[in-house]
Amino acid sequence: MPYSSDDSLSSSSCSSLEVPVLHDDTTTISSSDSFCLSDDDHHHHQFDHRSDTNKQTIGYTSGRAPEEVIELTNVHMEVTMKLMEGERRRLLMLTHELELCMADPKTSKMEVEILTQNMRRIQEKYANLEEEYRVSCKDALLRRMHLSNKPSRSQPSIGVKLSSRSRPSIFGTVAQVRSPTLNKRKNRESIGPQMLSLSQMFGSDSTYVGSNNNNHSEVDKDREALIVENGNIHSGPLEALIQHLVPTCVYCPDRTYIFTFLLSSRLFIRPHDLLAEVCKLCVLQQNLARDKTDNLDRSRSGKFGPHIVNLLSEWTEMFPYDFRDDRMMKQLREITQRILANFPDLRKDINNLSYNLVTKLTNLKSYEENLNKVETEELHRAHTQVVATTDILEICPSPLLLAQQLTHIELERLSMIGSEEFVQAFSKERVPSDVINYQDMKATHNLESYVQWFNRLSYLVATEITSHIKKKNRVKMVEYFIDVAKECINIGNFNSLMAIIAGMNLSPITRLKKMWSKVNRDKLKILEHQMDPSNNFGSYRSCLKAAMWRSQGAAEEREKIVIPFFSLFVKDLYFLNEGCSSKKEDGSVNFHKCWQMAKQISDLITWQQVECPFGKSPTVIKYILTTPIYKETMLSLASYECETPDTSYDKDRFKLLKSQTSMTSL
Repeated sequence: MPYSSDDSLSSSSCSSLEVPVLHDDTTTISSSDSFCLSDDDHHHHQFDHRSDTNKQTIGYTSGRAPEEVIELTNVHMEVTMKLMEGERRRLLMLTHELELCMADPKTSKMEVEILTQNMRRIQEKYANLEEEYRVSCKDALLRRMHLSNKPSRSQPSIGVKLSSRSRPSIFGTVAQVRSPTLNKRKNRESIGPQMLSLSQMFGSDSTYVGSNNNNHSEVDKDREALIVENGNIHSGPLEALIQHLVPTCVYCPDRTYIFTFLLSSRLFIRPHDLLAEVCKLCVLQQNLARDKTDNLDRSRSGKFGPHIVNLLSEWTEMFPYDFRDDRMMKQLREITQRILANFPDLRKDINNLSYNLVTKLTNLKSYEENLNKVETEELHRAHTQVVATTDILEICPSPLLLAQQLTHIELERLSMIGSEEFVQAFSKERVPSDVINYQDMKATHNLESYVQWFNRLSYLVATEITSHIKKKNRVKMVEYFIDVAKECINIGNFNSLMAIIAGMNLSPITRLKKMWSKVNRDKLKILEHQMDPSNNFGSYRSCLKAAMWRSQGAAEEREKIVIPFFSLFVKDLYFLNEGCSSKKEDGSVNFHKCWQMAKQISDLITWQQVECPFGKSPTVIKYILTTPIYKETMLSLASYECETPDTSYDKDRFKLLKSQTSMTSL
């Protein structure tokens, strides 16, 4: 049924769906502080980095004295803030989509209703995250006040001094100073799973200030409890963490915890096994084994129905690729059928959950089919087209236009990567090859495709350069790609920037000394400075921070673009995973590591929620994705054809490559 202005849902009915403003105490880079590189730049561009002393600081961290400056944001709050920004951007994108639907007379009423309902749900999720952030701030304030009440100086003793006095001996001091580990353990408490959420611990009606008010025994003695340090879950048994994920009629897990645990849980348990455990706990705790419950049981269940639907909605929205597994879909259908049998009022919410999940999985399938078509066309052209008939300068003479089209490709491929794919890649390494099935192979497909895209772009740059026999044309091509890289850094597209620089740093390109002697190296030096690998890519990381600050306060869509150097992003996650143990010595899960992983990946979620504001050029994009490129052997041969080998090593290698090529052709 076509949508018309006479329908009950009109633009006025959606006016209440406002986009929230993310209040951030941190400063942002304005347009005047942009990190653009102009043609007149002859020196290394410097960024105005904020000093750590400028951060608003308050709160509580273990091992620090009350007099010390304590940062406001702990890791939990950082994850919450980034999730809030991601939801805000999603709401902006949905608002734009709704406006387009309202303007299109062919839009059905059901489509508008679904969009409106999704916007209301995102507003609700944003409000919940905002409340989590607020109570986290309250936690920090209460802890600071709790510490400030303690005397900072030792008081004079009255009467008999009970503490043992230090006295020297041949074995050193008898009365030893308390170890830092014991001090740290004093800041930890234990809570039982499904007992206290963040809001319950530090909500408006709570007087919780960090004391153990849960009637549990000592932390290290209660092995079934979750260990809480400074308001954050620090560690706990996997079974307790799973139970803490499952809602009850009076308990609902915080969204930040849901995201963090669902993301990192695949290090310890497969998603379909986790969902099975969740369903099992729900059936046992809420007596869902029966098809229907009477009114008395339903009143006792309270808000369990909305709570479990909220958990399933979070799972399907944040990690929809988990449900490509038939085992996951089967369990989802079973638990939703039980919920509907006991809570029929939730049918609309469950229908919306199912519709959004199917839509996301359908979009993923369509995206992967398009990737396969592109790869097929690329292979076909590589076998049929031996000599290049044109070059990138003829297709796209403008460096700015090429940078914009590269950004189109980057944003599309980046947005299709599931947050869980990073952790899936780590967990796959620990599984024997004979145990990995087809579902596991698909779990990291989009991540691997994005890495392959980086390699293709690098070799495309090298191919375009070595395809020209004349030196002046090669020089022109190199300077063209330098200008493209400059435009990429202005846009915030660091992945294409690094791919272009990597292509020009391949050995078949760097050996072309006659060509490089004619190239304006000043521009290249500016870019190489930003991508200097020294100090763990310190210059790039500073540049990325500047782009992130600009993105936070951006009014225009183009200023929100942040596309990180993806290989380094994955490398940071890899070393975090390898350098930090997933389990404690007692076998409990090291949840501090889970917080750190969630903190890094939540950045990616924010970067993915951006629509490319530039016009799309199908001709340019098709050329970039399908034009044949030289592989390593052919690239080396083309390089030797451009400039003959002048060293004995190059001469021997050239002969070897020619003989190998002639044998292959036979």
